[in-house]
Amino acid sequence: MGKFHSITWIDEGGVVQMLDQRLLPQETVYNDYTTAEEVAGAIRSMVIRGAPAIGAAAAYGLAAVAAHTQAKDTAELGAELQEAAEVLRRSRPTAVNLFWAIERMMNVLSDPALDSVAAIRDTAVAEAKAIAAEDVQINRQIGLNALDLVPQKATIIHHCNTGSLATVDYGTALGVIRTAHENGREVFALVDETRPRLQGARLTAWELLQQGIPFKVIADGASGYYMRVHGVDLCVVGADRVAANGDTANKIGTYNLAVVAHENGVPFYVAAPTSTIDLDTPTGDEIEIEERDPQEVTHAGPWQITPDGAPAGNPAFDVTPAKYITAIITEKGVAYPPYGESLKDMKES
Repeated sequence: MGKFHSITWIDEGGVVQMLDQRLLPQETVYNDYTTAEEVAGAIRSMVIRGAPAIGAAAAYGLAAVAAHTQAKDTAELGAELQEAAEVLRRSRPTAVNLFWAIERMMNVLSDPALDSVAAIRDTAVAEAKAIAAEDVQINRQIGLNALDLVPQKATIIHHCNTGSLATVDYGTALGVIRTAHENGREVFALVDETRPRLQGARLTAWELLQQGIPFKVIADGASGYYMRVHGVDLCVVGADRVAANGDTANKIGTYNLAVVAHENGVPFYVAAPTSTIDLDTPTGDEIEIEERDPQEVTHAGPWQITPDGAPAGNPAFDVTPAKYITAIITEKGVAYPPYGESLKDMKES
């Protein structure tokens, strides 16, 4: 597999480095950022995307503030960090990992024992690196926990991109496919193109080519055809937020896929770290859905595909009701309905 990273920290210069996913698969370009404002801009513009990767980006964004501060004392640096945290919180509203990572960083950095600017700086960098390292191990465990759900020979539908590009490394839902492949399963992936930004066609296909995993890119609307005519063993998707009752927000089109899977008797799995489970959000009705620029729908790259003046809606996510989800795979195990009980137990274990 070709070596790449979605995000990393470079100690020399205190730099957050991200692979610009807007340019894939045609170009592999890394951008360097040194301020929280720059990191927030990268998140908004989808230089980096995917809930776990966004969480790591926010953590590194706060580390960058501490690394480059001109503050004379801890109070001044604390104010800078609070301001940066607000900037980062506003970058995207749906993925709970963003807020989880910011709160974890701010809780650690508010320790009164950190009695110097240098101590806060060193702790910020160390904690952000820890969040990133934990993400890799969590994703690997998610894949291992899913192995019993994948038949020896399996055709799997995957939506959006949830691999190494959407995480610090390895992946959640795509990590399930990768782990099965690495453990001798004969897997074949049907990759939803994932309109309007084509994360499946551009990013997931790019990753699978490098991993040597057999796949085929299909139009989002073709999933029902493949389930009914060719046979599909399971669907697996990631998540940007899982409500306490199991309702799951994920990339737009996930709800459609879940309904079609239910109609065809195909198991539908969500793969996500427990940091994506939000027990403070009772149901999916309370999840804020980001509305993005209509031009993402009216254009394919630089080319306009609609008539001049045609209106367009562009919700970035939808919510799949828990009743359509067979199980939720996490690093702590596999949660089954009733999710109000199993997710609470898993989150608190």
